[in-house]
Amino acid sequence: MVITFFNKHHQVIVYGAALALLLFVMKWLEWRFLILDHAFEIYAGLIALLFTGLGIWLALKLTTPKVTTVVVEKEVIVNSPEFVFNKQELERVGISQRELEVLQLMAGGLSNAQIADKLFVSLNTVKTHSSKVFEKLEVQRRTQAVEKAKQIGLIPR
Repeated sequence: MVITFFNKHHQVIVYGAALALLLFVMKWLEWRFLILDHAFEIYAGLIALLFTGLGIWLALKLTTPKVTTVVVEKEVIVNSPEFVFNKQELERVGISQRELEVLQLMAGGLSNAQIADKLFVSLNTVKTHSSKVFEKLEVQRRTQAVEKAKQIGLIPR
């Protein structure tokens, strides 16, 4: 039955196959000429895609935070329920009574001008006492002086 169908329509089948092959060749040539005619646009598009991908990768690489764990060890001083003034440290460090008053007012958060008003002395005198306290406690700043004085028991926590 298949053989009779093929024999009967042999000419039509060969003609259809030839047309299909010709259509395939024409489409292939059309794509080939299309690619040749627009080669610059195709290359430019591929390069644009390449640099877009590279830009996205680089942006993700640069903006991703680097997570590092830092372990900080800090000495923790346990507060005693009552403040006990350490007279031996006061004598060892060599802080005078007036310098101790200035240090206590510093710990209270007063400025140099406020300390001068409270103690009825000039601003330069307060600055002199402060610098002597810093020198005797071997510190550079007010906050360091207050912290060290708390540690050695000169002022309450």
